[in-house]
Amino acid sequence: MPSPEHSHERPEGRKTSSGEGSDPRWSAGRLRGAVERRSAVSLLWLHQLPGWITPLVLGLLFVAGLMAPVGPLGAVSLVAVALFMGWLAYLTWPSLSLQQKAPRVLMVAVVLVLATARTLGF
Repeated sequence: MPSPEHSHERPEGRKTSSGEGSDPRWSAGRLRGAVERRSAVSLLWLHQLPGWITPLVLGLLFVAGLMAPVGPLGAVSLVAVALFMGWLAYLTWPSLSLQQKAPRVLMVAVVLVLATARTLGF
């Protein structure tokens, strides 16, 4: 047990997302740690919302992006959906297997292709 003057130190073997811990192989990079710290408040806010709000907003943005007249307006809403999905994928990436990573990459790529197509007039 740590002494009171060292109570802020973590016990050996425990790691944080910012890379503190005993094994440097498990430390997160500076960028990942910064993104995780900056995302914490947003994730808590999303977690406090009713469970149906986030999928509804994403679905509405997706449909609006597909239904908007050809041009940048539809592309902007589709890019917003892709950014949100990419952000969540980035945060969960280290804990995912290859079979779980592939669909996330595919989803973001498909939405970005759709955004490009909307911008180009397809």
